[in-house]
Amino acid sequence: MTLNTNGIESSNLADMPASNVAGKRILITGGASGIGAASALLLASRGAKVVIGDMAEEMGAAVAKQAQDAGNSVTFKKVDVTSGDEVRALFAFAMETLGGLDVVVNNAGIDHKPAPMHELSDEDFDRNIAVNLKGVWHCMRAAVTCMAPNGGGHVINVASIAGLRSAPLLSAYSAAKHGVMGLTKSAAHEYARVNIRFNAICPSFIDTPMVQNTMAKMDERAQQATIKASPLRRLGKVDEVSGAIAWLASDESSFMNGHAFTLDGGMLA
Repeated sequence: MTLNTNGIESSNLADMPASNVAGKRILITGGASGIGAASALLLASRGAKVVIGDMAEEMGAAVAKQAQDAGNSVTFKKVDVTSGDEVRALFAFAMETLGGLDVVVNNAGIDHKPAPMHELSDEDFDRNIAVNLKGVWHCMRAAVTCMAPNGGGHVINVASIAGLRSAPLLSAYSAAKHGVMGLTKSAAHEYARVNIRFNAICPSFIDTPMVQNTMAKMDERAQQATIKASPLRRLGKVDEVSGAIAWLASDESSFMNGHAFTLDGGMLA
C-alpha cells in the first residue's frame, strides 16, 4: 500500500470495479486533500478530465502533478468558494480547460471546534455558513449557468449525515449541511426540466485530514465514541467515498435526482 502526497491510500484506486466516466469533464472543489483529492485521482484514472479548485495551492498542485505523472488529466486552480467572483472565474477556467462541464462535485468544506451551541462564536458560525453553505450555493449557481445552455449535467454536493440528523457539539456545521440538503432537493426539482440533476452524498466520519483535525480537539473518550458510533466500529475510508462519487458521476446514476446518498456504516439504520 502506498500513500500519495496528501496521505491518501491510492494503491487500489484504479483496481476498483469501474463505473464508466471516460471522457467526462468534471470540476471538483476542495480537491487538494481528503475526499476531493481521492475523487480527482480516481476519476482521472478512469479517463475523466478533471479540474480541481482549492485554497491550498501547494497541495492542489501536488495532486494535479501526481495525476499527470500517471498519465491522467487533472488541472488545479486556486479558489475561495466564499467569493462569488472567484467561483465564477473557476467555472470559466474549467469551461475553457475542459471544453464544457458534465459533472460538478461541490466538496469544499471546513469544520469547527466541537462545542455546545451557546459557546460558538459568531466567527465560527459565520465562517461555516460562508464556506459550507454559501460556497455550495455559489458553485451550484455557476454550474447551472454553464450546464443549462449545453444540454445539462450532474451536480454532486458533498453534504454529511450531520445534514440528516442531529450533530451534538457541531451545530454550525450541521446547520450548514442541513442547508446543503435543502439546496440540493430544491434545485433537483427546479432544474430537472433542463436536464441538470442534483444529488448529495452524505458521509459520516471519514478518515480525512479535516476529520483528524476535528478529532484532535476531542478528548480520548470522545474520539473513541466517534469511531464506535458506526455499527462497523470504524471511520470510513476516502476510497469508499470516492468510489461512490465515481458511480454518481457515471451515467449509471442517471435516474437519481434529489437524493441523499448516505455512507455511514449503518449509523442511520
